[in-house]
Amino acid sequence: MKDVKSKILSNKEIAPGYFRMVLDAPYIAKHAKPGQFVQVRCSDGVEPLLRRPFSIHGLKAPCSRLQGIEILYEVIGKGTEILCKKNVGEPLDVLGPLGSGFKLPTASSLEPRAIVISGGVGVAPLIFLAEELAKQKTKMVVLIGAKTKKQILCEKDFRKLGAEVHIATDDGSCGCKGFVSKLFEKILRATSNERRPKGVPSEVEGRTTAYACGPTPMLKCIADMCKEQKLKCQVSLEEMMACGIGACLGCAVKVKGGGYKLACKDGPVFNADEIIWS
Repeated sequence: MKDVKSKILSNKEIAPGYFRMVLDAPYIAKHAKPGQFVQVRCSDGVEPLLRRPFSIHGLKAPCSRLQGIEILYEVIGKGTEILCKKNVGEPLDVLGPLGSGFKLPTASSLEPRAIVISGGVGVAPLIFLAEELAKQKTKMVVLIGAKTKKQILCEKDFRKLGAEVHIATDDGSCGCKGFVSKLFEKILRATSNERRPKGVPSEVEGRTTAYACGPTPMLKCIADMCKEQKLKCQVSLEEMMACGIGACLGCAVKVKGGGYKLACKDGPVFNADEIIWS
């Protein structure tokens, strides 16, 4: 973890209200792992006072001396309203990498498989994850959930990595109509090989891991289904964070065994079966 003085290399709107920003941050890029995040000071003034947490969306290859990280964000408050108006070349104070990330498949004689499930802007940490899974030649099925077709994020990015992609929209404007958790359930409960995505075996095997990020109700549904199917599942929690380093205790997550863990320090990625879902 290091507090770095970064510079904005790019800040583009990729869908209505959603931006992808590239930051010159060689130290963070060198040490970052999928699922970790950064804390960004959005303004030099006192408002907003607190930094804002953003998942590390991906890494950018070095360009001359510059090596960057990407963040993907939705404009939903004062901090992100300030960010979306910033220009290339402007400085940003960035703290990271922070937190505990995803655990990737270990070396095995069996070919690893992954089901990656995103809900809305929960796709942010999953591209970086998918890039690393692709390097390990992990077969991936990706499920993207959004409210409407215009809010589908990163579909092309996943396809470029060789993933088989399926879409669910709340209004049915693209892909299956309904929540992405329902699409996940449909895939898990399909009985014939013809109806299953190619990357998902007819019986859920020990080498398959589900990775999910999105709203808490979605993650709870995914966790419940994975438990029923005895499927390994890791979730990245979208918790409010103030300090990002475990000092304020504002992001406590209730876990089995009668205690709490901190999303900013012990997470944001957890094994789904260790969380007590309210």
